[in-house]
Amino acid sequence: MTLLLEIRDGIATITLNRPEVYNAINDPQSYELQDALKKVEKDETVRVVVLTGAGKAFSSGQDLKAAMEGGKRDLGESLRLRYNPIIRAIRQMPKPVICRLNGVAAGAGCSIALACDVIIASEEASMIEIFINIALVLDSGSSYFLPRTVGYHRAFELATKATKISAAEALQLGLVNKVVPAADLDTAVAEEAAYYAAAPTKAIGLLKKLLNKGMTEDLDKVLDYEAYCQQIAGSSADNEEGIRAFLEKRKPVFKGK
Repeated sequence: MTLLLEIRDGIATITLNRPEVYNAINDPQSYELQDALKKVEKDETVRVVVLTGAGKAFSSGQDLKAAMEGGKRDLGESLRLRYNPIIRAIRQMPKPVICRLNGVAAGAGCSIALACDVIIASEEASMIEIFINIALVLDSGSSYFLPRTVGYHRAFELATKATKISAAEALQLGLVNKVVPAADLDTAVAEEAAYYAAAPTKAIGLLKKLLNKGMTEDLDKVLDYEAYCQQIAGSSADNEEGIRAFLEKRKPVFKGK
């Protein structure tokens, strides 16, 4: 199997499983990832998703060898069918998605990492927008996420020079949330996942929509959308539990509904 899916205690862990090629993404794996993301979105027991790679790498991006063996292909069509649905599924997932960045994330692998809501990186991890090295442009959402995180000028440099960024540099640039020693990565991710597994999932899903809109819409539209989302959040069972817990001076027990 090119992909592993484990669901336990409200946490779904999706692992890219082609370690022998640094989790380079071929056609079957891209469709398996789409299916896995659809499955965990529909599963009401899942409160948080962890996305990672087996072995030393997170993902080295598109499997160029497999692509060349298949003959000349329409790259635009490949993106529309294979990668764009993955990015949309992560961003539209009404649950938090944590990237366990265990190693290099290159090309489309870097894009997939950037699409996640939280990125926890091993000190041995790195990120590189490698497209220009084969005379291609950013894809799979990197041209959206990168300049919004690091600004235009740094994004231009990273994209046109394929600069490899260490985990420490990525943290400094705001590309990742946390960097830990490799030996501590599982513990750090487990703690983060446990937090979100106990959080008010419905409110977090609405927050994702708000933040996405906040990056592209003007203030008036965002204010209207905040009011719309707040009305939904305010009618949730978790909101009722949160208020009750506050008044009773205890920790709330959220059900994600």
